[in-house]
Amino acid sequence: MNRKIVRSWMMYDWANSAFATTMMAAVLPIYYLTVAASNLPEHLATSYWGFTQTIAMIIVAVISPILGAIADSSRSKVRFLRVFAYMGVLACLLMAFTGNGTYLFVSVCYILGVIGFSGGNTFYDSILTDVAPLDQRDEISAKGYMFGYIGGGVLLAVNIVMLEMWDKVGFPNKLVATQAVFVTVALWWFLFSLPIFRHVKDKGAERKQPVSFYAKEGFRRVFTTFRHIRQYPELLKYLVAFWFFNDGISTIISMATIYGKTIGIGTSHLIIALLITQFVGIPFTFLFGKMASKIGSKRALYMSLCIYVLVVFLGYFMTNALHFYVLAFVVGMVQGGSQSIARSIYSKLVPAGRTSEFFGFLSLSDKVSASLGPALFGLVTLLTGSARLAILSLLVFFIVGIIMLTRVNLVKGLNEAKA
Repeated sequence: MNRKIVRSWMMYDWANSAFATTMMAAVLPIYYLTVAASNLPEHLATSYWGFTQTIAMIIVAVISPILGAIADSSRSKVRFLRVFAYMGVLACLLMAFTGNGTYLFVSVCYILGVIGFSGGNTFYDSILTDVAPLDQRDEISAKGYMFGYIGGGVLLAVNIVMLEMWDKVGFPNKLVATQAVFVTVALWWFLFSLPIFRHVKDKGAERKQPVSFYAKEGFRRVFTTFRHIRQYPELLKYLVAFWFFNDGISTIISMATIYGKTIGIGTSHLIIALLITQFVGIPFTFLFGKMASKIGSKRALYMSLCIYVLVVFLGYFMTNALHFYVLAFVVGMVQGGSQSIARSIYSKLVPAGRTSEFFGFLSLSDKVSASLGPALFGLVTLLTGSARLAILSLLVFFIVGIIMLTRVNLVKGLNEAKA
């Protein structure tokens, strides 16, 4: 294992987590509600944000497995990662040209950014099998998330200063400060992604073929994956569990601040609470990686999901900023750990030599399922006018996910992957 290559791989988590924290979780949802969609009723703006999430996930679902299969065929994981990363960077830059009433343009830019972020992660996640041996993937995957928490948290702290002290920093108003925040995300993502592009290389010489060849090969391998997935029953059962619990996690991440805003919590409290989540996540993500090595990946994942059930239940009764701070701390304890362990378990269950293909399939199934959470949130809010009922509806994703996870035999799944 080359430690320099591993560090370069982990630095990409540091780079693109700026988009996850500032754009997906903290600043942009509030900006969408209070600025971009300021000409809409609050419950309608909340629903539109949820539907924007759904559209983005569906688009990513359609393209990711095909691109994953093409990456395997052309041996170009890193090259495809670069394309998607730069797409996300461009989306963040375009966001700086938005303002009051531009919710449609913001939605389009956000969708482009999510495609860059999620599409790139298809290749980034699959590179884990190239840079880390099997027995160290739990820990290295957790460290990658830990790097992401640090990087995203550091930039979010800078962004908070820019937004809360905009006059002292030198901005004419808070709108311009927010637009500048979007630019910092683009620069951060671009600069800190350079190590992975410089030090991590695609394996083997690229086979030069026309684009049509890769497209046909991509579709062929996707259909092959659909046909053969039943040969790996433990992997299939794990996927079903993952679809549910990951949908719940991703919906909480994307809808937390806009939910908090609708129940009357101030913008400053919301963003600072998410900063707390970031920095709490740093040690706890690392600890979850260690704990998974000691008690087993599956038990550690159970623990994190049960805590999420508690978070959703308490979120329904949340009434003030203190409650939001407490829940932000608890989410920070489990968010990175649950995601890193889930990614590591999947990497162990995929068949050898077909990692990008199966991570592409994961991205397809994951994004299709992940589109349901925001859609349900937006629909419940639209029909009832209550974001509280919308957050409570997320319980079903965690409960079903936990039940399905109990049916997965990891030992048997590892043997299937090696066969």
